[in-house]
Amino acid sequence: MGLGRKILTGGAVMLCTGAAYVVWDIAKKRKSDTHTYRSLLDQYLSYRVFSIVGRHMRRKLERDCENVAAVQEEVLLQRLREHADTAYGRTYRFADVTSREDYRGSHPLTRYEHYREYVERMIAGEEIVLTAFKPIVFGTTSGTSGKYSIIPMGQKQRVNFFLQGVTVALSSMLEGFPESDNLQKDLKIFHMPHFRESAAGIPIGPNSSSPANSQAMLNLYSTPKPGFDIMSEREALYVHLLFALKDRNLGIIEANFSFRVHTALVMMEACWEQLVTDIEKGCVDPNLDIEDDIRAALNQLLKPDLGRAQELREEFQKGFDGIVRRVWPFMGLILATDTGSFDLYRQKLKSHYCKGIPMYSPIYGATEGLVGVNIWPSDEERHYILCPRSMVFELIPVDSSDQDQPDTLWLEQAQLGGVYELVITNAGGLYRYRFGDVVKVVGFYHKCPVIQFMYRQGQMLNVRGEKTSEDMFYQALKSAKKAWADTGVHVVDYCCAESVLVQEGQANPLPHYVLFLELQNGVKGQEKQYAQQLEDYLRKTAYMYDRCRTQGSIGPLVVHLMPEGCFSEYREHLLSNTMAGSNQLKVPRVMKRRTDVDFMMDRLKE
Repeated sequence: MGLGRKILTGGAVMLCTGAAYVVWDIAKKRKSDTHTYRSLLDQYLSYRVFSIVGRHMRRKLERDCENVAAVQEEVLLQRLREHADTAYGRTYRFADVTSREDYRGSHPLTRYEHYREYVERMIAGEEIVLTAFKPIVFGTTSGTSGKYSIIPMGQKQRVNFFLQGVTVALSSMLEGFPESDNLQKDLKIFHMPHFRESAAGIPIGPNSSSPANSQAMLNLYSTPKPGFDIMSEREALYVHLLFALKDRNLGIIEANFSFRVHTALVMMEACWEQLVTDIEKGCVDPNLDIEDDIRAALNQLLKPDLGRAQELREEFQKGFDGIVRRVWPFMGLILATDTGSFDLYRQKLKSHYCKGIPMYSPIYGATEGLVGVNIWPSDEERHYILCPRSMVFELIPVDSSDQDQPDTLWLEQAQLGGVYELVITNAGGLYRYRFGDVVKVVGFYHKCPVIQFMYRQGQMLNVRGEKTSEDMFYQALKSAKKAWADTGVHVVDYCCAESVLVQEGQANPLPHYVLFLELQNGVKGQEKQYAQQLEDYLRKTAYMYDRCRTQGSIGPLVVHLMPEGCFSEYREHLLSNTMAGSNQLKVPRVMKRRTDVDFMMDRLKE
C-alpha cells in the first residue's frame, strides 16, 4: 500500500506540474481575441504534437537523403508488391520486378491517357484495378491548362502527405520564424469544394486542401466553423475577411496559392466599408447570399465591436499601402505557394498590401501527391527537397522531352544545374508517369536533389519550334514590369497565346505571340510601345525566339490592353468551364484553348 500510495502521489505531482507548465506556457504566448478555452488548448496541443512529429520526420528525411538510392528502391519495390495482384499489376508483372532497373526496363513511360480506361473502371465500382486499396477520393486536376485528369488517392497517401510534408514544413516554420510559435489564429483562405460521387459512393472532385479534408484543423482558423459551410466563393471569402478583421491578434494568412491571398486583399480593399459596418453592428451583411441557418450561427458569434470597427476605419482611410501590418499589427507570416507564375502575386503582395511581412512557400504538391518540401523558410529563393519516400522519381533531361520513351536518370544521377522533366511513381496507381512539371537542380541536400520549379511542360509558346517556356516569358515580363513601374504603370495580371488561336483581327500574317495584359495606369494607344519593350527583353531571355525573329519566321509580339477586372471575370469563367475548384485554380499563363482566347477577345469588344 505504501509503495502504491507513493506512486500515485508521484504521478499526481507530475500531472499537476505538467498542467501548471501548460498553463504558464499558454499564459505567456500571444493569443487571438476570438479563442475559447477549448480552441486555445486545441491549438496549443496541436502545435506541440505537430512540432514533435515534424522534428522526427525531419530527422527521418535527413537519413533518407543520405541514402537516396536505397530508399527509392525500397519504396518502389514495396509499392509494386502492394499492388502486384491488381489487374494492372498482373498485366505488367509487378511480382517479377526485383530492382529499379528491372522496373525501368519492363514498364513504359506513361501519360494520363494510359490510365483513363483503368480509372473509369474504378469509378464504375470495380475494385483491385490500379490499386489494392479502395480510394478515399478521386482527385481531379484543375484542367486549366488543358484536359483534366482524375487521380485515385488512398488514406495512406493523405497521411503521408501530412507527415512528410505538412509537419516537416511546420517544424521548419517554427525554427525559421520562432515568433510564429504563439496562439494566434490563421486566416485560412479556402472554402468547401463541390463533389460528385462514383458508383461506389467515392467523392470525385478537387483534392487540394479544403475544409472537407481539414476538419481537425478548423479550430486553428479565424473563420468559425459555420463559415466553412458556405458554398459560394465570394460569400465565403467575405466571411473569412470579416472574422479575420475582428481579430486584432491574427498571426498568419494562409492559402494554397499566393494569388488567393492577393484576391482576398483586393476584396478587402473594395468592401472595407461594409466589413467595418458589419463589425460595428455585429451582424453579417444582409445582402450576401448565405443560407439562413448559417447566417444565424455567424451572427450569434459576431458580437458588436465599436472599438475595433473605429480602429479599422481609421487605418483603411489612410490607404492600403502596407495595410496588412496596420490592421493586424502582430501579423507574422504569409503562407502560400508562390513559385513559377505565382511569383507575380508574391511581388505585388510584398510591394503593396503586405510590406514588411515574410512569405514562406512550404510545400511542392500536386493532385498526384507530395513532391517536395521547403525547409529553408527564410530564403528568398524557393527551393524544395524532392521527398524520397513520397514518390519514386526519374528525371528526363529537358532536351529529350519531345521523345516518347526517352532515357531517364535516377535521383542520385542528377547534375547540378540540370533542367529535367519529372517522372513519378506514386502510391496511388501511377507508374513512370510524366505529369508535366519541369524543374532545375540547384543543389543537393546530402545526396538528394534540391530543385527549383520552372514551368509546366504544356505551358509553352511554340509557333516555329522555338519552345519559349512560361518561365522565359515571365522573366522578360518581370524586366519590363520594372521599367514600366518607373512611369507609374503596374502589371495587374496577364496571359498569352499563340496567334493561331486568335480567330480575327490578325494584322500580321506571320505566326506570333499575343499577350493579354491588364495594367494599372496603362495608356490605351501605347500597346505597340509596351509590346516593343517586352519583346526587347524576351529576345534577350529566349535565344531561339530571338533567332526566329531575326530570321523573320515569327512576327512581332502583339499586346492587347484588357479592361479593369477582366482577369477576375476570367477566373469565374475557368471555374464555370473546367473541373477546377477555387482552392486549386491556377490561371494558365499560356492559353491552349480557343474558348479561353475567345473570352479575352470578346472583352476587347465591350
